[in-house]
Amino acid sequence: MTLRPRRRAVRGALVALLVGVLGLGAAVPAQAASYVAISGSGSTWSQNALDQWRRNVASNYGMTVNFSGTGSSAGRSDFIKGSVDFAVSEIPFQAHPEDGSAPEVSPRSYAYLPVVAGGTSLMYNLKIGGKKVDTLQMSGEVVTRIFAGQITRWNDAAIAADNPGLALPDKEIMPVVRSDGSGSTAQFTKWMATQYPSIWTTPMTSQFPTSKLATYKAQSGSLGVSGYVSQNYGEGSITYVEYSYAMKSGFPVVKVKNAAGNYVEPTAANVEIALRLAKINEDQSSPDYLTQILTDVYNNPDPSAYPMSSYSYMIVPTQTGGVFNESKGYTLGEFVKYIVCEGQKQAGALGYSPLPNNLVAAAFAQIKRIPGSAVGDYNAASCSNAGAAASGTPAAETGSGGTTTAAAGTGTDTAAAAGGDAVYDANGNLISGSSASGGAAVSAPFTLAADSWNAPKTGMLVAALLLLAAILVPPLLLLVRGRRPGR
Repeated sequence: MTLRPRRRAVRGALVALLVGVLGLGAAVPAQAASYVAISGSGSTWSQNALDQWRRNVASNYGMTVNFSGTGSSAGRSDFIKGSVDFAVSEIPFQAHPEDGSAPEVSPRSYAYLPVVAGGTSLMYNLKIGGKKVDTLQMSGEVVTRIFAGQITRWNDAAIAADNPGLALPDKEIMPVVRSDGSGSTAQFTKWMATQYPSIWTTPMTSQFPTSKLATYKAQSGSLGVSGYVSQNYGEGSITYVEYSYAMKSGFPVVKVKNAAGNYVEPTAANVEIALRLAKINEDQSSPDYLTQILTDVYNNPDPSAYPMSSYSYMIVPTQTGGVFNESKGYTLGEFVKYIVCEGQKQAGALGYSPLPNNLVAAAFAQIKRIPGSAVGDYNAASCSNAGAAASGTPAAETGSGGTTTAAAGTGTDTAAAAGGDAVYDANGNLISGSSASGGAAVSAPFTLAADSWNAPKTGMLVAALLLLAAILVPPLLLLVRGRRPGR
């Protein structure tokens, strides 16, 4: 008679153990079933950020987002073909492509929304007496003259005027440009054509006009141009590339003179400040509807603003078609919401800039138009994106705005940069910023720890199961002992 209560107790214990195991096992992310895999292609300028965000949503939410960094032009082409669910590009569809190809016309309706903000940096490799220069500064006019082929040597008087006290070498400048159709090229040439039309006489183009240069190197992709400059054979070279790629290579970038007369780097705070004056074309009858207007950004009078600041678009469908359907639209809406809210907190560490709130609000207005999207109106309180209002403190607060008006030099750059931003010397060593605990920059994409299921959490699960077993196993042993003969 005493065995039955024991058996009931043990059965209850086993049920509790099973429930506990299932309950704890449910702690592993199980949201994957609610999301349909989506795919996109396009910008290499934005790829470092997109790859990190894709890893985050995969780990945290079980969301599968595939992205191929084939360049902005290829991304727009894939969207037109209907072979991807979204595209990422620094420029909109081109009605009159400069290569004479057919106009870029999408058979399905679409919208542009801002996703990745950053600065087009001028990464360079220059030495004086065998020591790398890492505090070079230039006016926009000098930059434009270099890429227009008018300044060809590093000791040119115009460069020297921006760098008093620095004995620049009599060495040929090797411009490194993109060989493929590139949003980076489009943004860079747009800035030169807008600001210095008497020097840069051609309009914005995604194919760099190499006929302007007597000597140059052309490389494919952002990794191609930054990779060339970072090599020993790249000494004397300079390229235009998203700041993230210069950071990961551990090479310096030119401090560019802004409208206030300060020489600034494309740090997260400086870019964010500049983009507060970004405007969006809201004329629905315009062929440039929803595209960015950056004239005020280029000429932002704030002493910390970086003049070559811009953002890339995600091109999203506003009707089904091709490989895209409403189920994918739900996933796409949630992914974009993650990017413009939670994802922006990591932008600075990845070498980009958090979108200011004016652009986040603009993004939300378009997310709602995606078929199947369940994203509602923008709410600054619930969208913790780390951006700042038009007149507020930037997400990455600056001390001096990353500005420097002193003479450039060699060796370690000790000029103050944006307070929370990591700053590296010419050899890739971290010298200041939020991560200034040692280490070096390496030529590999930045990654951040994601809040995913990992070894520590597995250990906690095992410990919990062991504790549960310690409580429930003794009654089982008593039952077994009670069944032995003679008991």
